[in-house]
Amino acid sequence: MSDVVSEQVKKFIFQSSADKSENGQVETLEILIPEQLQASYSFYTWPSAPILAWFLWERRKQLPGKHVVELGAGTALPGILAAKCGAAVTLTESACLPKSLQHVRHSCEVNGLLPNQVRVLGLTWGLFLSNIFTLGPIDLILGSDCFYEPSIFEDIIVTVAFLLEKNPEARFLCVYQERSSDWSIEHHLNKWQLRCEQIPIDNLGADSGVDIHELMQDHTIHLLEITRVQ
Repeated sequence: MSDVVSEQVKKFIFQSSADKSENGQVETLEILIPEQLQASYSFYTWPSAPILAWFLWERRKQLPGKHVVELGAGTALPGILAAKCGAAVTLTESACLPKSLQHVRHSCEVNGLLPNQVRVLGLTWGLFLSNIFTLGPIDLILGSDCFYEPSIFEDIIVTVAFLLEKNPEARFLCVYQERSSDWSIEHHLNKWQLRCEQIPIDNLGADSGVDIHELMQDHTIHLLEITRVQ
Protein backbone atom coordinates (compact mmCIF):
# COMPACT_ATOMS: atom_id res chain seq x y z
CA MET A 1 0.00 0.00 0.00
CA SER A 2 1.18 3.54 -0.78
CA ASP A 3 2.16 5.90 2.04
CA VAL A 4 1.51 8.94 -0.15
CA VAL A 5 -1.09 11.26 1.38
CA SER A 6 -3.39 13.07 -1.04
CA GLU A 7 -3.13 16.86 -0.73
CA GLN A 8 -5.41 19.60 -1.95
CA VAL A 9 -4.82 23.34 -1.79
CA LYS A 10 -7.68 25.56 -0.69
CA LYS A 11 -7.74 29.23 -1.69
CA PHE A 12 -9.03 31.93 0.67
CA ILE A 13 -9.52 35.47 -0.65
CA PHE A 14 -9.96 38.44 1.67
CA GLN A 15 -11.14 41.75 0.25
CA SER A 16 -11.92 45.17 1.62
CA SER A 17 -14.82 47.33 0.60
CA ALA A 18 -13.65 50.13 -1.73
CA ASP A 19 -15.90 52.75 -0.13
CA LYS A 20 -14.52 51.86 3.31
CA SER A 21 -10.83 52.21 2.39
CA GLU A 22 -8.84 55.42 2.65
CA ASN A 23 -7.93 55.62 -1.04
CA GLY A 24 -11.08 54.12 -2.52
CA GLN A 25 -9.19 51.01 -3.67
CA VAL A 26 -10.12 47.43 -2.93
CA GLU A 27 -7.47 45.65 -0.88
CA THR A 28 -7.14 41.95 -1.61
CA LEU A 29 -5.19 39.21 0.09
CA GLU A 30 -5.03 35.64 -1.20
CA ILE A 31 -3.91 32.82 1.08
CA LEU A 32 -3.35 29.24 -0.05
CA ILE A 33 -3.86 26.50 2.53
CA PRO A 34 -2.66 22.96 1.80
CA GLU A 35 -4.85 20.27 3.30
CA GLN A 36 -4.20 16.55 3.52
CA LEU A 37 -7.17 14.35 2.84
CA GLN A 38 -7.95 11.51 5.25
CA ALA A 39 -5.39 12.85 7.69
CA SER A 40 -5.73 13.94 11.30
CA TYR A 41 -7.57 16.91 12.78
CA SER A 42 -4.77 19.44 12.29
CA PHE A 43 -4.46 18.96 8.52
CA TYR A 44 -7.91 20.36 7.69
CA THR A 45 -9.22 23.94 7.83
CA TRP A 46 -12.28 23.85 10.08
CA PRO A 47 -15.02 26.51 9.77
CA SER A 48 -13.79 28.47 12.80
CA ALA A 49 -10.50 29.39 11.09
CA PRO A 50 -11.93 31.51 8.23
CA ILE A 51 -14.16 33.34 10.72
CA LEU A 52 -11.18 34.23 12.92
CA ALA A 53 -9.20 35.17 9.81
CA TRP A 54 -11.95 37.52 8.61
CA PHE A 55 -12.15 39.11 12.05
CA LEU A 56 -8.41 39.80 11.89
CA TRP A 57 -8.62 41.01 8.28
CA GLU A 58 -11.19 43.65 9.24
CA ARG A 59 -8.74 44.84 11.92
CA ARG A 60 -5.59 44.40 9.87
CA LYS A 61 -4.39 47.96 10.49
CA GLN A 62 -3.95 47.05 14.16
CA LEU A 63 -1.60 44.14 13.39
CA PRO A 64 1.71 45.65 12.20
CA GLY A 65 4.32 45.59 14.95
CA LYS A 66 2.30 43.21 17.13
CA HIS A 67 3.54 39.78 18.26
CA VAL A 68 0.78 37.27 17.57
CA VAL A 69 0.88 33.67 18.82
CA GLU A 70 -1.50 31.07 17.41
CA LEU A 71 -2.19 28.03 19.57
CA GLY A 72 -2.94 24.70 17.89
CA ALA A 73 -2.36 26.36 14.54
CA GLY A 74 -3.21 23.37 12.34
CA THR A 75 -3.27 24.71 8.78
CA ALA A 76 -2.59 28.17 10.30
CA LEU A 77 -4.95 30.34 8.23
CA PRO A 78 -5.47 33.07 10.92
CA GLY A 79 -1.78 33.21 11.82
CA ILE A 80 -0.66 33.36 8.20
CA LEU A 81 -3.12 36.19 7.56
CA ALA A 82 -1.75 38.08 10.58
CA ALA A 83 1.79 37.64 9.23
CA LYS A 84 0.76 38.85 5.77
CA CYS A 85 -0.78 41.92 7.43
CA GLY A 86 2.46 42.87 9.15
CA ALA A 87 2.43 41.09 12.52
CA ALA A 88 5.35 39.15 13.93
CA VAL A 89 3.83 35.68 14.23
CA THR A 90 4.64 32.50 16.14
CA LEU A 91 2.63 29.46 15.05
CA THR A 92 2.45 26.65 17.58
CA GLU A 93 1.38 23.04 17.43
CA SER A 94 1.81 20.20 19.88
CA ALA A 95 5.45 19.28 20.42
CA CYS A 96 4.25 15.66 20.34
CA LEU A 97 3.03 15.99 16.73
CA PRO A 98 6.08 16.51 14.47
CA LYS A 99 4.04 15.88 11.30
CA SER A 100 1.59 18.62 12.31
CA LEU A 101 4.48 21.02 12.95
CA GLN A 102 5.91 20.16 9.54
CA HIS A 103 2.53 20.85 7.95
CA VAL A 104 2.44 24.29 9.60
CA ARG A 105 5.84 25.00 8.02
CA HIS A 106 4.50 23.74 4.69
CA SER A 107 1.55 26.16 4.91
CA CYS A 108 3.99 29.01 5.48
CA GLU A 109 6.15 27.97 2.52
CA VAL A 110 3.15 27.78 0.19
CA ASN A 111 2.39 31.40 1.08
CA GLY A 112 5.95 32.61 0.62
CA LEU A 113 6.63 33.11 4.32
CA LEU A 114 10.22 32.32 5.27
CA PRO A 115 11.37 30.90 8.64
CA ASN A 116 12.76 34.31 9.58
CA GLN A 117 9.31 35.84 9.01
CA VAL A 118 7.16 33.33 10.90
CA ARG A 119 8.37 31.19 13.76
CA VAL A 120 6.99 27.64 14.13
CA LEU A 121 7.22 26.24 17.64
CA GLY A 122 6.28 23.01 19.40
CA LEU A 123 4.04 23.87 22.35
CA THR A 124 1.89 21.30 24.13
CA TRP A 125 -1.12 22.58 26.06
CA GLY A 126 -0.80 22.13 29.80
CA LEU A 127 2.91 21.33 29.73
CA PHE A 128 5.38 24.04 30.71
CA LEU A 129 8.44 22.89 28.83
CA SER A 130 11.31 25.12 27.74
CA ASN A 131 9.70 26.28 24.47
CA ILE A 132 6.93 28.22 26.17
CA PHE A 133 9.51 30.36 27.96
CA THR A 134 11.07 31.44 24.65
CA LEU A 135 7.98 33.21 23.30
CA GLY A 136 8.88 36.63 24.67
CA PRO A 137 6.37 39.50 24.89
CA ILE A 138 2.97 38.73 23.32
CA ASP A 139 0.26 41.15 22.20
CA LEU A 140 -2.36 38.75 20.89
CA ILE A 141 -3.06 35.02 21.26
CA LEU A 142 -5.21 33.23 18.67
CA GLY A 143 -7.09 29.98 18.89
CA SER A 144 -9.25 28.44 16.18
CA ASP A 145 -11.49 25.56 17.27
CA CYS A 146 -9.18 24.52 20.10
CA PHE A 147 -12.11 23.58 22.35
CA TYR A 148 -13.14 20.41 20.53
CA GLU A 149 -12.68 17.87 23.36
CA PRO A 150 -13.68 18.55 27.01
CA SER A 151 -10.77 16.50 28.39
CA ILE A 152 -8.31 19.14 27.11
CA PHE A 153 -10.27 22.28 28.02
CA GLU A 154 -8.33 22.93 31.21
CA ASP A 155 -4.98 22.26 29.53
CA ILE A 156 -5.77 25.03 27.04
CA ILE A 157 -7.02 27.41 29.74
CA VAL A 158 -3.95 26.77 31.92
CA THR A 159 -1.67 27.56 28.98
CA VAL A 160 -3.60 30.73 28.14
CA ALA A 161 -3.65 31.80 31.81
CA PHE A 162 0.14 31.40 31.99
CA LEU A 163 0.70 33.45 28.83
CA LEU A 164 -1.69 36.18 29.97
CA GLU A 165 -0.03 36.32 33.38
CA LYS A 166 3.27 36.96 31.61
CA ASN A 167 1.57 39.41 29.23
CA PRO A 168 -1.22 41.08 31.22
CA GLU A 169 -2.18 43.49 28.43
CA ALA A 170 -2.61 40.69 25.90
CA ARG A 171 -5.87 38.96 25.00
CA PHE A 172 -6.88 35.57 23.68
CA LEU A 173 -9.18 35.60 20.64
CA CYS A 174 -10.82 32.24 20.32
CA VAL A 175 -13.34 31.01 17.78
CA TYR A 176 -14.98 27.70 18.52
CA GLN A 177 -17.65 25.48 17.03
CA GLU A 178 -20.38 24.51 19.47
CA ARG A 179 -20.60 20.73 19.55
CA SER A 180 -22.62 20.25 22.72
CA SER A 181 -24.60 22.74 24.80
CA ASP A 182 -23.43 20.81 27.87
CA TRP A 183 -19.77 21.69 27.29
CA SER A 184 -18.54 24.76 29.12
CA ILE A 185 -15.23 26.43 29.95
CA GLU A 186 -16.75 28.78 32.56
CA HIS A 187 -15.54 26.76 35.55
CA HIS A 188 -11.97 26.68 34.19
CA LEU A 189 -12.03 30.41 33.45
CA ASN A 190 -13.11 31.19 37.00
CA LYS A 191 -10.55 28.81 38.47
CA TRP A 192 -7.69 30.45 36.58
CA GLN A 193 -8.96 34.01 37.07
CA LEU A 194 -9.86 34.74 33.48
CA ARG A 195 -12.86 36.55 32.12
CA CYS A 196 -14.63 36.01 28.83
CA GLU A 197 -16.62 38.26 26.54
CA GLN A 198 -18.52 37.02 23.51
CA ILE A 199 -17.98 39.17 20.42
CA PRO A 200 -20.89 39.40 17.96
CA ILE A 201 -20.03 38.13 14.49
CA ASP A 202 -23.39 38.50 12.72
CA ASN A 203 -22.08 41.28 10.45
CA LEU A 204 -18.61 39.87 9.94
CA GLY A 205 -17.53 40.28 6.33
CA ALA A 206 -20.79 41.99 5.35
CA ASP A 207 -19.05 45.05 3.87
CA SER A 208 -17.08 42.74 1.58
CA GLY A 209 -20.10 40.72 0.49
CA VAL A 210 -19.28 37.72 2.67
CA ASP A 211 -22.15 35.58 3.96
CA ILE A 212 -21.26 34.70 7.54
CA HIS A 213 -23.69 31.78 7.50
CA GLU A 214 -21.91 30.31 4.49
CA LEU A 215 -18.63 30.56 6.41
CA MET A 216 -20.22 28.79 9.37
CA GLN A 217 -21.37 25.89 7.16
CA ASP A 218 -24.55 25.41 9.23
CA HIS A 219 -22.58 25.17 12.49
CA THR A 220 -23.04 27.31 15.59
CA ILE A 221 -19.81 29.23 16.00
CA HIS A 222 -18.79 31.77 18.64
CA LEU A 223 -15.98 34.30 18.95
CA LEU A 224 -14.65 34.88 22.45
CA GLU A 225 -12.20 37.39 23.87
CA ILE A 226 -10.50 36.06 27.00
CA THR A 227 -8.44 38.29 29.26
CA ARG A 228 -7.10 38.29 32.81
CA VAL A 229 -9.30 39.36 35.69
CA GLN A 230 -7.77 42.67 36.77
